[in-house]
Amino acid sequence: MRGTERSGPSHGRGWSLVVPVKTLIAAKSRLAAATGPHRAALAVAIACDTVSAALACPGVARVVVVTADPVPARALAALGALVVPDPDAGLNAALRTGGAEAARLAPDDPVGALQADLPALRPGELGVALAAAADFEQVFVPDAAEVGTTFYGVRPGVAFTPRFGGESRARHLAGGAKELTPDGIASLRRDVDTPADLTAALALGVGPHTAAVVETLKESSVWRTPS
Repeated sequence: MRGTERSGPSHGRGWSLVVPVKTLIAAKSRLAAATGPHRAALAVAIACDTVSAALACPGVARVVVVTADPVPARALAALGALVVPDPDAGLNAALRTGGAEAARLAPDDPVGALQADLPALRPGELGVALAAAADFEQVFVPDAAEVGTTFYGVRPGVAFTPRFGGESRARHLAGGAKELTPDGIASLRRDVDTPADLTAALALGVGPHTAAVVETLKESSVWRTPS
């Protein structure tokens, strides 16, 4: 399934961002106890808010979603993302697949990998990071815990070699990528894996899709704010 490439920056002028989306069976397992039967809906909502914010960023020309699940595929294509099948060979293989599609579509554009679990993402804050990335061949943004990575990007013509998963900050540093931590990008660094992460994202202000599911959680008395 494919979305339609958004109008806006032409080839050579905007980023192609690759967003990997897990199957709903596997998505957000550490939120299961706190979200009950709404876990899958929350995972889709978080991905929708992430992709919506990316598409609203003036520096982004297109978003390529890589997923094997038809439910988020339909929702994200409806937002304007281009959707390609996940080869089911792990996270970085999925990102490389999306990166290859991005390079095929726009070989003169920079390519980035963006995690799908950034429900508080602000287009302007993403834009700050993308502008800073223009000065380097390959870059990454660490997560709020400074262990993982939320964004990795390369200039046109530079090998796209994402090293996500686990302690990816250290692996991206070892791979020669420049770490970017400019002021004013808190929403780009706030990924959500646990109830405490979601609480922190809610404090920043999440997008409308996530907010709607969280409201449902509260109304059903499923959600409990971590102490």
